[in-house]
Amino acid sequence: MTTLVTGASGFLGSHVTRQLVARGEDVRVLLRPSSTNRAIADLSLEYVTGDLRDPVSLERAMKGVKRVFHVAADYRLWARRSREIYDSNVGGTKNLLEAAKRAGVEQFIYTSTVATIAVDRPQHPNEFTDARLEEMVGHYKRSKWLAEKEALNAAKAGLPVIVVMPTTPVGPWDWKPTPTGKIILDFLNGKMPGYVETGLNFVGVEECAVGHLLAAEKGKIGERYLLGAENLTLKAMLDTLSRITGLPAPRLKIPHGLALGVAYANTVFSRLIGRQPGIPVEGVKIARHMMFVDCSRAQRELGFKAGPVAAALERAVRWYEANGYIAKGRAKRMAHAAAA
Repeated sequence: MTTLVTGASGFLGSHVTRQLVARGEDVRVLLRPSSTNRAIADLSLEYVTGDLRDPVSLERAMKGVKRVFHVAADYRLWARRSREIYDSNVGGTKNLLEAAKRAGVEQFIYTSTVATIAVDRPQHPNEFTDARLEEMVGHYKRSKWLAEKEALNAAKAGLPVIVVMPTTPVGPWDWKPTPTGKIILDFLNGKMPGYVETGLNFVGVEECAVGHLLAAEKGKIGERYLLGAENLTLKAMLDTLSRITGLPAPRLKIPHGLALGVAYANTVFSRLIGRQPGIPVEGVKIARHMMFVDCSRAQRELGFKAGPVAAALERAVRWYEANGYIAKGRAKRMAHAAAA
């Protein structure tokens, strides 16, 4: 059985691809002409060049495919042209769903995100939380909410779609890096003078990838499954990184209003010099809300088990360190702390 993976060159997608290959699957990956395969170059794969926005290339990629893992997403909290995010995340998902239907695919695992349900509620949200589009902050979250609706509607129409919802994956091979990886790197490189009061659910990326395969084995068509581990405040996550590295955690708690003002100023300045802002406005707005969730359903129904987030953060740190992402001076401080 041939399995198609989209987003295989990305952070989570590369780990899903590795898990499939490790199980002996015949895996085909869809890569854009501009994509690099550095995260999966050592794997035995079939490559198809194409784009989610190009239905013709999707028809070619789908030939003979029985199962799809649609992991690809435009995960950015800032874009010069926000329309690109919707074209990839919403339009691209719709195109792939239609191609899968025409090809008679037997299973379609769609990777959504915790962001589509992580909204303010009296209790921690879960897979049954009905969040509204107007509660989605920013283009990324809105695009993923709309894309998830396309996937669920396709399931209602008869396509065998199962939805998985990763929380915040951390670990090795976040080479781009993702917005979460950038937070870790900012800490490691001493670019984080303070923190805002917010919280996320974190999960090891390798375990999150295993959760995708468990959903394929045990998940129900038309259902959603949160793949997460621990609810942690940003401060707690930074303190964990401090214990791992020996580097000091920031102590300054920055009010959200001040952080938002700095983000707007940073965005204006970045536009003037033609660079991506280092402090995205969307990221600060999202941080106003605690994104704590209840992930127990996947544990009960899929047998999903996630390891300690501290161990996943350490794997991330060691990978960044080994691949030259950390400034030499900071890396030396980490080495001295480890030797002490």
